[in-house]
Amino acid sequence: MSFAKTKARVKALHKALNEHNHRYYVLDDPSVSDAQYDELFHELRNIEEEYPELLTEDSPTQRVGSAPLESFDSVVHAVPMLSLGNAFSPEDLADFDRQVIERLDSPEQITYVAEPKLDGLAVSLRYENGKFIQGATRGDGATGENVTANLKTIPSIPLNLRGKNLPEVLEVRGEVFMSHAAFKANNERLEANGQKLFVNPRNAAAGGLRQLDSKKTAERQLSIYCYGLGELRGASEPATQFDMFAWLKSLGLPTNGEVARCQGHDACYRYYEALGKKRSTLPYDIDGVVFKVDELRLQRELGQRSRAPRWAIAQKFPAEEVTTKLDSIDWQVGRTGALTPVARLEPVFVGGVTVTNATLHNIDEIERKDVRVGDTVVVRRAGDVIPEVARVVLDERKKGARKVALPAKCPVCESAVARADGDVVARCTGGLGRCGAQQREGIKHFASRRAMDIDGLGDKLVDQLTDAGLVTTYADVFTLEVDAVAELPRLAKKSAQNLINSINASKQTTLARFIFALGIREVGETTAGLLADKFKTLDALIQADEVSLQGLKDVGPVAAASVAEFFSHGNNLEIVNSMIAAGVAFPPPAEQASTDVEQTLDGHTYVLTGTLAEMTRDEAKALLQQLGAKVSGSVSKKTTALIAGEKAGSKLTKAESLGVPVLDDAGLKELLRPLSP
Repeated sequence: MSFAKTKARVKALHKALNEHNHRYYVLDDPSVSDAQYDELFHELRNIEEEYPELLTEDSPTQRVGSAPLESFDSVVHAVPMLSLGNAFSPEDLADFDRQVIERLDSPEQITYVAEPKLDGLAVSLRYENGKFIQGATRGDGATGENVTANLKTIPSIPLNLRGKNLPEVLEVRGEVFMSHAAFKANNERLEANGQKLFVNPRNAAAGGLRQLDSKKTAERQLSIYCYGLGELRGASEPATQFDMFAWLKSLGLPTNGEVARCQGHDACYRYYEALGKKRSTLPYDIDGVVFKVDELRLQRELGQRSRAPRWAIAQKFPAEEVTTKLDSIDWQVGRTGALTPVARLEPVFVGGVTVTNATLHNIDEIERKDVRVGDTVVVRRAGDVIPEVARVVLDERKKGARKVALPAKCPVCESAVARADGDVVARCTGGLGRCGAQQREGIKHFASRRAMDIDGLGDKLVDQLTDAGLVTTYADVFTLEVDAVAELPRLAKKSAQNLINSINASKQTTLARFIFALGIREVGETTAGLLADKFKTLDALIQADEVSLQGLKDVGPVAAASVAEFFSHGNNLEIVNSMIAAGVAFPPPAEQASTDVEQTLDGHTYVLTGTLAEMTRDEAKALLQQLGAKVSGSVSKKTTALIAGEKAGSKLTKAESLGVPVLDDAGLKELLRPLSP
């Protein structure tokens, strides 16, 4: 065959294979058998091996992955990738519909588009003049990771769009997922190779998309459904969300076949219930339904909050529940001495993971649910929430099922267990001086980022240090030596030296951080800050009695009693004094603008949540306080405003329910304008 004829054959094979991919992955209507497809694919690959100059980036053979990357580059989304608000009940959905109607001042029912909420990973695909140029993860919504090479391995993503008069720029949003069939095939492959199996399809898909070696991504057989638009140039936007799905499909992009229009919230909920019944038969995992206002004109009119559009909501399915046997109940001791019962279960797969433990909260919960060792129980898990024992299957209770009693002694240090009147929590009375569990968990808190911020002293290293007997109290952290630390498993001398350097650097801190780091019950960051502002010095705080502590605004009687009790224990004072002797100090803050800058926010209370774009929440808190504001940890009717970054959670929901104003990064910047040079 001449070179010209070979070149023409390559072009014909490209066209045929792309068409077969489109029919198989997008239309679900294959026109050839797998064997026929493989024959064409191998023919093309053999030609490309013989004639490397005929190999192009958009060849169907180039979906097997490329050379490994050292790291992912960042991609700034031209149009932010927003997250969605959640609804968990019919009332939530009806409330969403009511708010849409009120904002649009519409006398008619709203038309929505419903689509399955896939349990996968959101991505953005960028096409320029029809050619796939770049793909990125959602990231924080503003900036994601460049995973173009990995996305090219997904056969349902066209490398070139179909049709004529293609947009100059088309940015498409979609969800990458792993089908049940691919999940099964992957685990069979891993098992045959003696490797660890994937836990669930979502984790396998997310991990696959973030592989630095795209050949490994190709092995995972990922899929995608497209559902939205980002940047669009050189083409007219469809009038409706429903029309947009049809347009994307005409371009060769895969869309979900379960998409439907719904008139009003009653029709939406009927769709939700119907899809819930169908959920187990779908070839992929879903965790709810997404409802979007159909008309794009109305979407623009409704606009968005700081992190989510006002024209869309995700109605989540109820938590998954399964039954299993409760083998035993252990009692875990936390850093404040609280005893928490943990159910040890026969392993069971629920909510995408294998569960062996579940929380029972406290002894009252055990008694209320009449949970006994040996019972068959229903275990519930939703998303990333800790699994819990929902209820007992009483009809399956066997003779000999044992009732559970609150331990009289701490299972760790054998100190007495006490329960204050009216308190649902029982606690070990051993305290930091005696109870190893409280010491271990207390040290983890002490070293954490918002406390003493000791870089490198994470949970695993704390476990190693306490197991080796090198650390039993907070003060012991400051007596660690390089040689002793370096002898621990998997710790070289350089790592040990880095840890000691971090410990030494942490000695210069603030009084507020130090108070918070002590782990006093009922004393969070906000209360620690109030105490530091009021008493100014550690000695003054130690000398304060319960009456003077209660007299401090926003410090309640329970917190006041906890602070007074903590400093009344000689052992606690000894630990504190040892740290001061080791060099822990609270130098006065550098001359701040408090004497020079007008206190424009005096009398105002703000709450910070989510990830801010230009600074950490700690930095924002310090700047707000510099202007006289109070920064609280919880939202109430007295809150002036909630400052919400990306991935804001329950605080945003509460603020909206209370009518508290919500500010984004731009709003925060405006508040801090007096500090600008």
